[in-house]
Amino acid sequence: MIDLACRLADAAGTVIRRYYRTPFSVDDKPDNSPVTIADREAETAIRSILAAERPDDGVVGEEHGTTNPDADWTWVIDPIDGTKSFITGRPVFGTLVALLHKGVPVLGVIDQPIVGDRWIGVAGRQTTLNGKPISVRPCPTIGRATLNTTSPDLFGQHDFTAFRRVADEVKLTMYGGDCYAYGLLAAGFVDLVIEAGLKLYDYAALVPVVQGAGGIMTDWAGLPLNRDSDGRVIAAGDVGGYTEALRRLGVMPIG
Repeated sequence: MIDLACRLADAAGTVIRRYYRTPFSVDDKPDNSPVTIADREAETAIRSILAAERPDDGVVGEEHGTTNPDADWTWVIDPIDGTKSFITGRPVFGTLVALLHKGVPVLGVIDQPIVGDRWIGVAGRQTTLNGKPISVRPCPTIGRATLNTTSPDLFGQHDFTAFRRVADEVKLTMYGGDCYAYGLLAAGFVDLVIEAGLKLYDYAALVPVVQGAGGIMTDWAGLPLNRDSDGRVIAAGDVGGYTEALRRLGVMPIG
């Protein structure tokens, strides 16, 4: 399964590199998020491999919907997580490949096909970056933390207010990066990532990567992420910073 997940990322990367920093049209989805021919063709390339090798598995993809929704094993695909970065020529997007067993993420790949970075997370194993084991860094209090989120515009007003309660306490707040920020957390360069409004294909691959590096990744209620989660996620490298952040999000009482 790990080898297959890597080959799926390879197939997507071949497509993405062909279009990166070249002229192409950008369409708008019903939610006004952008999509390109690279997104669609990369997911098609992944699905063609799965159809040939794992025809009984489920597939959930951002661009081409869901097949075999009741399968025990389900592949969750985001061909380009960070399309806005892709269309503006910034190499901080990634291909996400996840495998769920009965709704729970057990395998995740974050692949950056331009820079060449690849994170692999597997339940019960240590996460690797480009083949080398990695770990999160200690950060026992959020006052020392670097916090990352993709954009404040992705929060609703209530969720943004909760996010600001955390951001007001950290040492540094960074914006941008999409899935790349979670890879950097797993590698020990970021301490907290807090986001809302994510879909299954946005977060499924990230969970094994973060957890396999010794980090924590849950919803804002502190519950494990699965196919039914509400899209509000928090990832942390240290339980101390994680607990403080949950308190300021309003999940736990402060004090």
